[in-house]
Amino acid sequence: MNRIGEKTVTFDKQPRIITSYTIVGPLEGLGPHALTFQEIMPDISLGQDTPEKTERLILEMAIEKTLQSHNLKAEDIQFLIAGDLLNQIGTSAFSARGYSIPFLGIYGACSTFCQALGLSCMLIQGEFAQKVLIGTASHYQTAERQFRYPIELNIQHVATNQHTVTGGASAVISVDGEGPRIIDATFGSITDYGLKDANDLGSAMAPAAFSTLKQHLTDTGRGLDYYDVILTGDLGIQGSKMLKLLLEQENYSGLERLEDAGVQIYGTNQQVGAGGSGSACVAVMTLGYLLNKLNSGKVKKALVIATGAMLSSLSVLQGDSIPCVAHAISIEG
Repeated sequence: MNRIGEKTVTFDKQPRIITSYTIVGPLEGLGPHALTFQEIMPDISLGQDTPEKTERLILEMAIEKTLQSHNLKAEDIQFLIAGDLLNQIGTSAFSARGYSIPFLGIYGACSTFCQALGLSCMLIQGEFAQKVLIGTASHYQTAERQFRYPIELNIQHVATNQHTVTGGASAVISVDGEGPRIIDATFGSITDYGLKDANDLGSAMAPAAFSTLKQHLTDTGRGLDYYDVILTGDLGIQGSKMLKLLLEQENYSGLERLEDAGVQIYGTNQQVGAGGSGSACVAVMTLGYLLNKLNSGKVKKALVIATGAMLSSLSVLQGDSIPCVAHAISIEG
């Protein structure tokens, strides 16, 4: 079996990210890493009459331009794995209907990207596919409408609130070709510390990131200093502080390698609360910012840990705690 330790799967075929495409909204296009994204939307709606349709169009554009960038056709792809934040993963289902590719719709909240990346590599490792297309998207207005309040109410956010990234990303994972190699994946278990504040998802997700990171290091026998960059997905300012505190309590060294997509996607002068979130956040930061560093040789080894708060608007109203999960993917240039 291609397993090491309790929860890590290793890929001796070392599938590669051979092509990808990232799209971000106007606000994200003002952030410090704007130049690493391939497309910045001119406005928040792209001519659509609802934000849900805009989110759908973002993912459709990301998928199509990913294929075009490598001269690939639908028949070259064996599986399409996609997910998003909306009910019944509607964005992904509508975006996939234009392709006669077997579709695997997944839900992992903001951990969706790493979940898709890991599953695509397992399909390739098991020789069920040679090329797998993955994608995700999110939109500030759709997330506000589903999980918080209608935009029109202009609700005052608290400091621990995170701003859902408007954007989308897609990639083709292949058994051959050129591009960064995916070495192994650690799939996390649900972690629930009993936190119930939906306005502070970073604190709820930090223990999941810690649990998966600790498991990954234990399974692989590595330390934090094995990686040049450890990019967490969407912990934000509050959650990043908590993750570092949890690691310090267990005497881990190398904490300076920790970075967070939610913290970094926006500039310090942008009013976004505790940072970015959304399924597109870690996806565009990995396939934009991090891939740029891997391709240039500035980063040799990276670990991406995407975290997801598996709550729903109903579970919050019923007073439930917030179960969270994190998945880690090891990528080398």
